[in-house]
Amino acid sequence: MERKIKWGILSTAQIALEQFIPAIQKSTNGQVYAIASSSGKARQVAEKFQIPYFYESYDELLADSEIDAVYIPLPNKMHYEWTIKAAKAKKHILCEKPAALEAEKVAEMAAVCNQNGVIFMEGFMYRFHPQHQKVKELIREKAIGDVKVMRAFFSFFMEDRTENIRLNPHLGGGALFDIGCYCVNSIRYILEEEPLSMEILAETNQNGVDTSSAGVLLFPANVLATFACSFDAALKNEYEIIGTSGTIRVPYAYRPDLHSGKGIVQLYKDGELTEFNIEGDQYLLEAEHFAECILTGREPVYSWENTFNNMKVIQALYQKLETSNQI
Repeated sequence: MERKIKWGILSTAQIALEQFIPAIQKSTNGQVYAIASSSGKARQVAEKFQIPYFYESYDELLADSEIDAVYIPLPNKMHYEWTIKAAKAKKHILCEKPAALEAEKVAEMAAVCNQNGVIFMEGFMYRFHPQHQKVKELIREKAIGDVKVMRAFFSFFMEDRTENIRLNPHLGGGALFDIGCYCVNSIRYILEEEPLSMEILAETNQNGVDTSSAGVLLFPANVLATFACSFDAALKNEYEIIGTSGTIRVPYAYRPDLHSGKGIVQLYKDGELTEFNIEGDQYLLEAEHFAECILTGREPVYSWENTFNNMKVIQALYQKLETSNQI
């Protein structure tokens, strides 16, 4: 029987309960072995999901020698601290995005992981849905000619704002950190380049946290990319690439799981629409890929260098906001 990776889950965050724990439990090469919570919910969640072990502190979970890998869905500000601790405890680490709030900390996290012989990957789950490979294939085939413009949009209307960590400036809150990071990441992923310059505008709340932002990025060959993200608009998660002879649109770019895993790639060319329906469970594919990396010793397809470069762009965008006195 093939060995399965034993996962430990650091916190009872919603994304862990609704997405990642079920994904591991469906996987062929992993099992949820333990969960830890600082809120006293570990036992309750362990019973609900039939997880063998639970701990009332993250340190206790990291001390469990049976655990191979940890999933970290903690608030953004806490990713750095617990990635470092997990690496020193010899646990492989899948950490939710953004992995850290500064590029320099990403580099430090990667160095500590390397020193301790553990694999690290930032959890941009959307990359594992096969619809994006279809987009790249169409671009390589010049289906839309030469790429000239790309736009990305991710928004949802935040109902409860009283204690939402996404609005807490001390925990790494902000629309750009939370959902704008997907826009930046997908633009870099599809264009396969790093931006040369950028500008950004944002709306901020009374605590100085950006609730909506929009930016423009200039890439080599004079390719322009725009993005917008918001906690104040209806749910939308899409990107579009405009070329010299056609357009590609991906309407469920980041959350196809909200549509039963159904991805759609729309090609508009010569007045005609060609639609490709591509299904995939992005959380399951992410979990199985990371477990396979541990079992085989291979490097993840999404490298720490890519995480570092993504954070460099986000950090530069926030610096632009600071110098323009918008936050």
